[in-house]
Amino acid sequence: MNAEIIAVGSELLLGQIANTNAQFISNQLAEAGVDVYRHSVIGDNQSRLLEEISAAEDRADLIILTGGLGPTKDDLTKETVALHLGRKLVMHEESLFYIESYFKNANREMTENNQKQALVVEGSNVLMNHHGMAPGMMIHSERSVFVLLPGPPREMKPMFQSSVIPELLKLGEVKPMKSRVLRYFGIGEAELETKIDHLINKQINPTIAPLASDGEVTLRITAKHSQITEAEKMLDEAEAEINSIVGQFMYGRNNETLLQKACQLLSSFKLTIASAESLTAGLFSSQVGSQPGASSILKGGIVSYSNDVKVNLARVSEKTLSEEGAVSEACAIEMAEGAKRQLNADIGISFTGSAGPDSLEGSPPGTVWIGIAFKDQPVQAVQLKLQGDRNYIRLRAVKYGLFYIIQLLEQQNAEELL
Repeated sequence: MNAEIIAVGSELLLGQIANTNAQFISNQLAEAGVDVYRHSVIGDNQSRLLEEISAAEDRADLIILTGGLGPTKDDLTKETVALHLGRKLVMHEESLFYIESYFKNANREMTENNQKQALVVEGSNVLMNHHGMAPGMMIHSERSVFVLLPGPPREMKPMFQSSVIPELLKLGEVKPMKSRVLRYFGIGEAELETKIDHLINKQINPTIAPLASDGEVTLRITAKHSQITEAEKMLDEAEAEINSIVGQFMYGRNNETLLQKACQLLSSFKLTIASAESLTAGLFSSQVGSQPGASSILKGGIVSYSNDVKVNLARVSEKTLSEEGAVSEACAIEMAEGAKRQLNADIGISFTGSAGPDSLEGSPPGTVWIGIAFKDQPVQAVQLKLQGDRNYIRLRAVKYGLFYIIQLLEQQNAEELL
């Protein structure tokens, strides 16, 4: 079964409200195993809506319309669907009673045009509206199934979940869909797609869809099967095949973020962390501090933006600064070790570099050094060459720091298991 979603309302075209209904419905249909092929938005114009409905019926098994079921003259959805199907509008007495009771209980006068909301397309399965007045409808034509839903999300969402989804599942033409999002960092979207291109090209079920977001890359893998356990097994097999190629860049699944994953690992290993930040000016410690339970893992941070603070608080030697400079591997190493020792933490992390817009110490904007001191191990430092404006470079540097912590702790855990 494939579907199209038509949102009705000039206010959507004018940008007065966002079309969040289509996003919600698409998500719900995906989980139910219904493929959505098209979204469209039509203003309060009957001829254009009639044209869109006719075109949709040529393409889709399921046509869902939201909005245009209210009491005013510009609410034309059910009138237009009735015209298209050659059916009459009839009064639905249960809905009319519900509307009349609403006005009576609210001690308000019910105007005559409110009765219009109780009109439904002849022969439709009426979906009662328990969060508003206008009922929804499900109408079976010879070619398609039409679903008419109210526009306000607080009315539409519960109606869709409680009434529409169960009816669609009864049709027996859908297979439940199970999706999983795999999250990667340190690899670009184009590079990741190239590495797994042969898997994407052969995809049928499960499907694989790459998506770039905020300097990260995600893969959404989706499987359809009548049994959820079998769908999960298909996802496991697809994930294993993908990660046999790019697994070193994966850090999490679904809604997990780099920040959440790093903090969760620190907490589970009962480790503490401290930072010395020049380039990022406290951004790393601020982000860690935003997480629940941060007090058990974050010892503190040193914002060592100037060289004298690097020397006095982060314990960077004056010789290092004079010979190597602040934007250097040696400085990053000493800052990380200094944060760890000064704040008595298990892990020290440092950020130094040139965020721009001008070069610093001969290093072009985007030159970043990240140092990590972990327990009694040798201090590591990694150089990055990042692109973007000043604040984007700083944000990317923090994400890389979190990613390196995740890799370090997962490697440590793997070695302990061996």
